[in-house]
Amino acid sequence: MAMNLDGRLVVAISSRALFDFEEENEVFEQGDDRAYMQLQRQRLDIPAKPGVAFSLVQKLLAFNETPSQRVEVVILSRNDPVSGLRVMRSAAHYELPIIRCSFTRGEAPWRYLKPLHANLFLSTHLNDVRAALAAGVPAAQVYPLSTHASEAHPGEVRIAFDGDAVLFSDEAELVYQRQGLDAFQQHETDNSKRPLPDGPFKPLLVALHRMQRAGIPQLRIRTALVTARSAPAHERAIRTLMDWNIEVDEAMFLGGLDKGEFLREFEPDFFFDDQTGHIESAARHVPSGHVASGVRNAE
Repeated sequence: MAMNLDGRLVVAISSRALFDFEEENEVFEQGDDRAYMQLQRQRLDIPAKPGVAFSLVQKLLAFNETPSQRVEVVILSRNDPVSGLRVMRSAAHYELPIIRCSFTRGEAPWRYLKPLHANLFLSTHLNDVRAALAAGVPAAQVYPLSTHASEAHPGEVRIAFDGDAVLFSDEAELVYQRQGLDAFQQHETDNSKRPLPDGPFKPLLVALHRMQRAGIPQLRIRTALVTARSAPAHERAIRTLMDWNIEVDEAMFLGGLDKGEFLREFEPDFFFDDQTGHIESAARHVPSGHVASGVRNAE
């Protein structure tokens, strides 16, 4: 009988999001594929250093120490198979129980997200992220030079989400872009009891909430909504989560204040936002990923 990943939280991740391959990537960016492969071959026995999303992956995989295997992490990379060997050896070095991987040598790997039924795709490659989002998979471009996660919460996965164009659709953001802040506030007040349409990351929040509700003592997840909204526009966001029957542990309505320092205090293993300005601020404090969706990211 064929294996399947039904019922698991499936995270697909590129090698450069999981490990620090920035030095090797400099060689690749020079356009010399063979030199890059040779460098990786020479370093097969040298474990790569942890990358930006390493903490998130390590903590999620620790949930599998419970009797039920609830998390699957799959390497999905544009690397060639030889370079992929170093990736998998590095995972083994850090005792990450990752057994599935695909290495496509430059071809778009996002095509394999659907067969995996992935709940999340993390990559440093923007085009792959855009394609994944268009296919309906929550995806974010990892900023490889982001600050790494704090070690203050070793037994708890912490994830922070922006609201509009991430958890929610960009319906309200469109009003703000076209008519300004006052019109946005009025629109959200008038529609406070009407739930916002789903955003690209709702499925991930649903999956995390399902795991939170599983009642497994060793499984600890803390979520936060971190948004530029302020009162009175906060009500519609909260009511939307209520309509979804989903609880977040913290909600920060910052009214345009810089998110970075608030995220520094929350100490997430990862933060997702659709605006590059917010991500650049956040990346100075926490691991961050750009969700290339909504009006702000129209090509």
